[in-house]
Amino acid sequence: MTRYFCHDHPDVLTLETVVADSRPGAVRLQTSPFHPGGGGQLADRGILRWQGGEARVTGFEAGEDGYWHILDTPAAPHGHVEALVDAGFRGMQTELHTATHVLNALVFQKFDGALVTSAQMNDDNTARMDFDLPDADNDRLRALEAEMNEIVRQDLAIRYRYVGIDEARAEPGLIRSRSVAPPPDAEGGIRIVEITGLDAQACGGTHLASTGLSRPLKILKIENKGRHNRRVRIGLVG
Repeated sequence: MTRYFCHDHPDVLTLETVVADSRPGAVRLQTSPFHPGGGGQLADRGILRWQGGEARVTGFEAGEDGYWHILDTPAAPHGHVEALVDAGFRGMQTELHTATHVLNALVFQKFDGALVTSAQMNDDNTARMDFDLPDADNDRLRALEAEMNEIVRQDLAIRYRYVGIDEARAEPGLIRSRSVAPPPDAEGGIRIVEITGLDAQACGGTHLASTGLSRPLKILKIENKGRHNRRVRIGLVG
């Protein structure tokens, strides 16, 4: 894969670009501002406009030369187009993804390096994370809510760097998922998301520039999911 445009230009939500390839109901762009989703983050929503036409982007499909934008019409645009990302939806997913990193950091630190088994951001200001925590005390997990909001209050900067796949695997805690790791880019780099002074882990999603840009966080529910998994549901307040 190549690095997503939105990784380097997270604030660019409207972009004039060119169609690289098209077929009825789908288009591949030379450069795209959309995040196609992954790692529990929902894919961006938005609109594609071209001379004489417009369509909603309803999803994405991976391809050898980049991802295809699936349209809500059978159109096959070509030439110059304007891509517009839904700012509100992107913002919510970015905020939720940042919140999951804060939760993940605290669980990893306070529960002996517990790994994530799955994660999902929803479209209603909530998200859930599953952890390999067979013997965890649910009251200890609920107590993390105050610490999560303290991290929001501290307004910690969020930065990015790239490391080689071997380095990422060698450094404990960088790859936090029990089952998968973010795919390397074309240069073999893994993207590391660092919350300054708190945490660093591999991730391909979108995040706030600092924790203080988040709304307050709430732990909504804790569930036992099988013999090992503990599911923590969180939400944005307000």
